[in-house]
Amino acid sequence: MTGVLVNVATVILGSTIGLVFKKGISKKYSEAVMTGIGFCTILIGIQGMLKGENVLVAIVSMVLGAIVGTAADIDKRLNLAGDFLSGKLKKDGSDKVSVAEGFVTASLLFCVGAMTIVGSLNSGLKGDHSMIFTKSVLDLFSSMMLSASLGVGVIFAAIFVFVFQGGIVLLAGVLEPLLSDMAIAEITCVGSIMILALGLNLTGIAKFKVANYLPALFFAPVVCLFFDFLGKYIPAFA
Repeated sequence: MTGVLVNVATVILGSTIGLVFKKGISKKYSEAVMTGIGFCTILIGIQGMLKGENVLVAIVSMVLGAIVGTAADIDKRLNLAGDFLSGKLKKDGSDKVSVAEGFVTASLLFCVGAMTIVGSLNSGLKGDHSMIFTKSVLDLFSSMMLSASLGVGVIFAAIFVFVFQGGIVLLAGVLEPLLSDMAIAEITCVGSIMILALGLNLTGIAKFKVANYLPALFFAPVVCLFFDFLGKYIPAFA
């Protein structure tokens, strides 16, 4: 868990630094920076989406994820938690960015991608933390920029990083057979679709309940296995 703990520490450190700088930035510049980050987030989403190898996997995963996420109303629960934290942490009503928005945006950006999954597997199976250490450096700077525009919610993404990456490290032996190269590519693709939606939210172009699609990340590798099984009997799924 050494690599995961280092990654959590860099997210907390970077977020704290960003929050310190945020205090000296006027609302006009803060909104401009947020819009710019939104456009960059859209770019990251598009780049990740292109890594998918089977569009059917993405479609099925997103549909299943939407059904489960909407039934559980994950977005509402996160926003309720965000509102609670906002009441405890905000000293005034000037910050229009919800804690939940910062948390969800940062969590997806920090945890969706091949570096997260492969790095955590290497850490759990081989004790090799090098990839997570590299990711930690990237997350340090990313968390600085995100918290400067999205606020205190970003620092809570450290909790998601700990749970998500730590879970992969601890269950590496069990998860390795499920996380083939194709599965990792599809998880990245599905997560990047959500990142694209987050980018649209940040720019004010749309307002999607992105958190309701989070279960799609867990459906993606299962759907890959199912399609791989069908491919043995139905060529169209091969």
